[in-house]
Amino acid sequence: MIFDLEKETLPREDLEALQLRRLVDLCRRVYANVPFYTKKFDELGVTPDHIKSLNDLSSLPFTEKRHLRDHYPYGLFAVPRDNVVRLHASSGTTGRVTVVGYTRRDIDNWADLMARSLAAAGAGRRDMVHIAYGYGLFTGGLGAHYGAERLGATVVPSSSGATRRQVQFMRDLGATVLCCTPSYALHLHEAAREEGLDFRDKNMMRLTTGVFGAEPWSEEMRHTIEKNMGINAMNVYGLSEIMGPGVAMECVEAKEGLHIFEDHFLPEIIDPDTGKVLPMGEEGELVLTTLTKEAVPLVRYRTRDITRLINVPCRCGRTHVRMDRVMGRSDDMLIIRGVNVYPSQIEAILVETEGLTPHYQIMVDRVDNLDQMEVQVELSEDFLAGGEVKRLQNMTKHLTRRIKEFLGVTAQVRLVDPRSLSRSEGKAQRVIDNRKG
Repeated sequence: MIFDLEKETLPREDLEALQLRRLVDLCRRVYANVPFYTKKFDELGVTPDHIKSLNDLSSLPFTEKRHLRDHYPYGLFAVPRDNVVRLHASSGTTGRVTVVGYTRRDIDNWADLMARSLAAAGAGRRDMVHIAYGYGLFTGGLGAHYGAERLGATVVPSSSGATRRQVQFMRDLGATVLCCTPSYALHLHEAAREEGLDFRDKNMMRLTTGVFGAEPWSEEMRHTIEKNMGINAMNVYGLSEIMGPGVAMECVEAKEGLHIFEDHFLPEIIDPDTGKVLPMGEEGELVLTTLTKEAVPLVRYRTRDITRLINVPCRCGRTHVRMDRVMGRSDDMLIIRGVNVYPSQIEAILVETEGLTPHYQIMVDRVDNLDQMEVQVELSEDFLAGGEVKRLQNMTKHLTRRIKEFLGVTAQVRLVDPRSLSRSEGKAQRVIDNRKG
């Protein structure tokens, strides 16, 4: 289902004309109202009048997360604070948090875009949407909430935590759509099994669709979730600095990349090292420019997410360009003895291996000036019940060999008991890097 047929299926020529008008307006607003951008534009010798085509976007300055932190809390706001109706903050784990604001129009646009996203996943007015993203300063919960209400669905604002109680509510209230992180979906599945409930039994649990985001996850994890829960697992993308969830969304018709809602966000792919714009289809860092955001508009924001753009027509009829599944982040990328390693690459190996669960953690240390990587992964209960030491040894050797073959690095693999790794009710902490310097 397409929520906004006219806007989501705009002919490419009309869409690009709209983007250019909005880009020029954005540049005028930030140049006049945000001293940070006034200075950046002047340093580069550009003004809003220089923007004559979309190709001129590359002449504009980048914005990075550190700029929001350096101007904490309101330094990048483009409107008076009296016009701001809501504030959110990032869930960053290091440094000062980033604060973002929303005008009334920003909130309305956000609701529309999340309604588009849920509709793209196949949801509609008759659905019961169980939201297990965290509410509060994190954008996930309220973003999904307002979108589901705009769609006309029934919303259960469960938030995170109390996992067993959530499973019972999903059963009793008849949830059909689940919104949460993919790692928490697996946690809910485990909790359901402990309660004697099976998501695959639709006489018991009515869930049919999952809208998962807020952390990178592999195609292999999607297959695991779909198999374990008997649902259609859909990928949603967003980030607090740009808006929150609903920047891009897969369509149920194809599930071949996420449609970026280009009437609101102008995407680029750049080389993360040089900043050079890359051709369509090449893999690099996603950069987004907010075309309609009023409170905190951002020009060429470096997301640090690694992906590629797809402009092949989609069978769903939407004309907006798609982004591939995020394979990792340029700033979360591990460099192990000179080799670039993304956690999602290791995840893909683990998830495809029979006898393992999708719960894992990567530990990185530096011993005698050499990088050491350990991959801890939980065994499934069925495999552990087999018990033979030889089987465990063979499994360890197999995983060590696969990681070496696939990534070109040697990792120590440690098989651990089921449920022995910590669970997260939000974003899973996959990597613990203990290296110094």
